[in-house]
Amino acid sequence: MDSEPIYYFDRYRKEICEEKIYGEGFLRWTYESLGGKLALAAMVKHAWFSRWYGWRMDRPKSRAKVAPFIRDYLLDPNEFVRSPDEFEHFNAFFYRELKPSARPVDDDPQSVVFPADGRHLCVPDLSRCEGLFVKGEMFDLRTLVGDSQLADRYANGSLLLSRLCPVDYHRFHFPTAGIPGPARLIPGPLLSVNPIALRQNIQILATNKRALTVLQTERLGDVLVMEIGATCVGSICQTYEPGQSVAKGDEKGFFRFGGSSTIMIFEPDRIVFDEDLREHSANQVELFAKVGDSMGKVQ
Repeated sequence: MDSEPIYYFDRYRKEICEEKIYGEGFLRWTYESLGGKLALAAMVKHAWFSRWYGWRMDRPKSRAKVAPFIRDYLLDPNEFVRSPDEFEHFNAFFYRELKPSARPVDDDPQSVVFPADGRHLCVPDLSRCEGLFVKGEMFDLRTLVGDSQLADRYANGSLLLSRLCPVDYHRFHFPTAGIPGPARLIPGPLLSVNPIALRQNIQILATNKRALTVLQTERLGDVLVMEIGATCVGSICQTYEPGQSVAKGDEKGFFRFGGSSTIMIFEPDRIVFDEDLREHSANQVELFAKVGDSMGKVQ
């Protein structure tokens, strides 16, 4: 069984870190063993499995998981809008709100900000992408967006993939100001988006259940904003109002329990990603950064 660790670069600590994976044993068994792969096909990838697990996380007795989770993953309760003992179940804690002061939004008018806390990879030019988690391995854009004409329009565009671990703040936000359209749901299975799974099948990102929103902006054109479901994330919950203007950093929605991802796709020659993001992405190393911090500048 392959037990290669997952490493990322922490923007704030300025060092390479090893990821502490929630549920690592089950995840590696599922994707790295024959028995696990059989269980994956028969059970884990299906929506009913995630609904069942989500139901468990909605039970009042799941509150008992909150305090150990905060302790084990070194979360800061001072950032929370609600205190840890106020959550009615684990899922309420999982999609908790944070105080605005915990995630200030970069105020440079030229900046575009990360939409979520997480580990990020960028692709400056999709037509020249050499791979995300493994060199030479990239998902199919037409499959991802579910529209061949839209895929052709963004074939030379830029992309940001943000991977949220179960330990992360699980609300997602708009990367720039604009007017968002409705979210179009694209059905699919619910496979893990952890690198353990993606190293074996990058197409998971393009085929999982996902939602696509077109954000109309003044300086970036139309930005494709996507949320990708994953194992135990059957619910992608939108909290914004389609057709109403949003500011940079405004909340768009949240994921219920589990790891998940967001994807931003920009028109060609619209954005210049920050140097540290470009540098580590070129080496298939994710950059950890928080929502509201700069990911790049308007070109």
